[in-house]
Amino acid sequence: MKKNPLFDIFIGNDSVFSFVKAILAVFFALIIVYFILLLTGYSPFPVYGALLKGAFGSRRCFGECLVSTTPLLFSGLGFAIAYRCGLFNIGLEGQITVGGIAAAFIGYIFPEMNPVIHVSACIAAGFLAGALWGFIPGYLKARFGIHEVISVIMLNHIAFKIAAYLVSMQGPMKDRLDDMPASPFIRDSAKIVRLVNGSRVHWGIILAVITAFIIWVLLFRTRLGFRIRAVGKNKYAAETAGINVKRHIILTLSISGALGGLAGAVEILGVHYRLFAAFSPGYGFDAIAVALLGMVHPIGIIASAFLFGILRSGSVFMQAMYGVNKDMVSVITAIIVLFMGMSAPIGIMIKDRFKRKSHGTSV
Repeated sequence: MKKNPLFDIFIGNDSVFSFVKAILAVFFALIIVYFILLLTGYSPFPVYGALLKGAFGSRRCFGECLVSTTPLLFSGLGFAIAYRCGLFNIGLEGQITVGGIAAAFIGYIFPEMNPVIHVSACIAAGFLAGALWGFIPGYLKARFGIHEVISVIMLNHIAFKIAAYLVSMQGPMKDRLDDMPASPFIRDSAKIVRLVNGSRVHWGIILAVITAFIIWVLLFRTRLGFRIRAVGKNKYAAETAGINVKRHIILTLSISGALGGLAGAVEILGVHYRLFAAFSPGYGFDAIAVALLGMVHPIGIIASAFLFGILRSGSVFMQAMYGVNKDMVSVITAIIVLFMGMSAPIGIMIKDRFKRKSHGTSV
């Protein structure tokens, strides 16, 4: 049998091959946006330079990068664990919203108390609210066969409308002393401590990284994780092996939703300090790109969440310096998702071709 070192290193090794696909997806996204900028009259290299300066140009800029990374990491992990179970949870934006609602309510309704207790209670409330919002589509799929994509999209809109109502002029969570449609500010004891003076970065980023390692252990070092992945690979084979598929679908979507709820709770407690409608600028939707670029692996998601945090933080400075709309980052995100989606069938073809060339019999 012929041996090809190129195949063994870059193609045969699934982890390395997935990493290469992710790097290429980012590279091609930047190349395409390069030509879009040229066609719209901008100089791409200065624009990209401004993007990096907006993320790393100062302590405050880097802090904003980490602030964006935190909810992206939580929600990316939420999407990943559902994906590993063969589920497509695009309802993380709604789960972030209900998590933020619960955390804000617990944050201001109780008087000042021990900060550890108060913050823990707020985070637990967000976690449970998100878990409930994930449990509903999980139960609907397991019990009635309703596709999770349909139910989570509907639940997204319900969550958005609930948040808008709660802080509307006559809403029960509206701050009566403020004309702004928002809740009262949470108590000081409910605020997550910031790590650096002059920056909004808070210890939620540490909690997010710890959560990523917990999810890694859960998925790859426990029986539950094995069963979740088995259901995702082939639910019929998993059922034949004695795994309760319906129970694991419900449990996995509940965990996924809980991670989204954590993202919303930490965003309220560490950044905004009060609830207002649409406090999340699309973190739940960006979670899809974060998870896919991170190879749907907790460790990879840490890196991809940081990359998207760079893009979000730098886009503001890019727009201020050169007038390039910060939504150009959404174009980069969409292209990355497109290439990551294309990479699966293309990767299979490449592997098959290299296998035929590398392992063909020699005369």
